[in-house]
Amino acid sequence: MSDKKIRLTVGCLALAASVCVGCGGGGGSSPTSPSPTPPSGVSACNVIGGTAGALTAIVNGTACSTANSSVVLVNMRDNLGPIGSCSGTVIAPRAVLTAAHCLVGGATAVRIFVGTGTEVPAESFRAHPLYREGDSSSADVGVVMTGQDLPRTPFRLLLSRDARSGEQAVIAGWGTDQNGNGTILRAGTTTITSASNSGLQTQQNSTNSGVCSGDSGGPLLLSEGGVWAIAGVTSATTTGGSCFANTNFYASLRNPDVMSFVLGAVPNASRQ
Repeated sequence: MSDKKIRLTVGCLALAASVCVGCGGGGGSSPTSPSPTPPSGVSACNVIGGTAGALTAIVNGTACSTANSSVVLVNMRDNLGPIGSCSGTVIAPRAVLTAAHCLVGGATAVRIFVGTGTEVPAESFRAHPLYREGDSSSADVGVVMTGQDLPRTPFRLLLSRDARSGEQAVIAGWGTDQNGNGTILRAGTTTITSASNSGLQTQQNSTNSGVCSGDSGGPLLLSEGGVWAIAGVTSATTTGGSCFANTNFYASLRNPDVMSFVLGAVPNASRQ
């Protein structure tokens, strides 16, 4: 298996070869100390505001209802039409947090799809200025601003504490599952395997969910004070051509550069 990081966007921005560089408010209880594996009884779909369906995926996750979920589909376009899609999370009435690599590489317009109704066009979008396409920068975050309120409850940003290695997390996105099916909202539970301000990591295996193409920009959620909040943004995975048994990488919101960028762009974002 290659140890190369693969960005996880779906569409013409990515998946062109085995090496690609442009890929991709809820409540709950928090463990008082990190647990080595996700405890039973946590519904990942409930955490992101959707009810569980019958299908299994993010990879090893569950298909979720989109009726009330704040995890949205981010569709990128250039002058000729669609060029790819990513995931994102509503963090303010008119703001969506996603990955920087989703917003570079030719995108001239972005539209947000909440799962029902019509797409909402972006009024503006920007990637973190320190992000460099193809490198391992921890600044792989971007913000999409809309000209109208999105009909979803914003998630809070977890800025009060660091993530802890061994603690339970929930991941979500609109990406590909283990059967190659995509553009369906899914969520799953996993465990933090490495945590620092430079980035977070999890490991996809038989007991933990993982990310795949199209999940870029989606949230990694941790529970704090009875509230699930965004601690990381899905950035990349290591892969040898599949999304099984890989290390998954996330930009950490506790990184000072990332925190400053997000709060500067969305000063009304709620914090936990």
